[in-house]
Amino acid sequence: MTPDHIPAILTLTLNPALDLSSETPRIAPGHKLRCTEPRLDPGGGGINVSRLVARLGGDTTAFVALGGGTGMQLVAALQAERISTRIIPIGGETRRSLSVRDLTTGEQFRFMLPGPALTAAEYDAAVTALTEEAAAGDFVVISGSLPTCAAPDLINDIAHRLSEQGARLVIDTSGAALDHIVAHPPADGAIPEVLRFDHLEAEEAAGRFLSTKEDTARFAADLVARGIARRVVVGRQAEGNLLADATGIWFAQAATVTVISTIGAGDSFLAALTFVLASGASPAEALQWGTAAASAAVATPGTQICTPEAIEALLPECAVLPVAI
Repeated sequence: MTPDHIPAILTLTLNPALDLSSETPRIAPGHKLRCTEPRLDPGGGGINVSRLVARLGGDTTAFVALGGGTGMQLVAALQAERISTRIIPIGGETRRSLSVRDLTTGEQFRFMLPGPALTAAEYDAAVTALTEEAAAGDFVVISGSLPTCAAPDLINDIAHRLSEQGARLVIDTSGAALDHIVAHPPADGAIPEVLRFDHLEAEEAAGRFLSTKEDTARFAADLVARGIARRVVVGRQAEGNLLADATGIWFAQAATVTVISTIGAGDSFLAALTFVLASGASPAEALQWGTAAASAAVATPGTQICTPEAIEALLPECAVLPVAI
């Protein structure tokens, strides 16, 4: 997909990581586990979104809070991928994460270390930098976990400030920040363009099991009706993804692939969905591209980002159908 012009896609990553991925013949307790040479990639939800958007040909800038020696390594990794980056310096040390694949079983073990706390001044610097660059019509993606000390209403505050710029906000977060968004509908004009949940997050927010696509559709449609977001997306794990907005509800089936690594699947989904929405395509088409990107991502080793060619090859398998409730 190569539209003549699409708006810029800005991403914000407040809790990035330097991702290390490796493999070992067998993971077992009490033994020295000899691993392959680790692959190093810049990590964090927003960063991963920018990585794939750039591959798709989009205009993207990653706003990233970085500090310490690990932060410098992460900058070098971003530069190696030629990702336009705006750094928000912080006093703390940027975290690392580690994933190791057991070659005997194919299982993947992921170790996520905590990130640094940010000061109020560092948060303000990040939001100010973002709002200074965001222009009317741009998409701003906030993806990934927030630092543990982040105020629950941080994203609502960002949404309000971005609405004054005419930018459109795409959110994929978790924990207290997600709970606050669901419980407190934003003021008029600050409604996010897209709010994404994975299956477990949606069940937690709904307070019940979402056993069928229709259950998920009712949950998503209710959030749209309440004004929580213009479009609500819910992943249904290996089954596929659902999108609801004021005009309808659609479900895209995931492609059948051999799963190698689930790292970055949600970020890849969000990147392709946002890129295609920004190009002016329909929500159903954006959902199909996002689902194909997630399918391509899980078939890609470690922290590597899938290719546009892999996404396009899987599009025919990701059929989109309306969901009635």
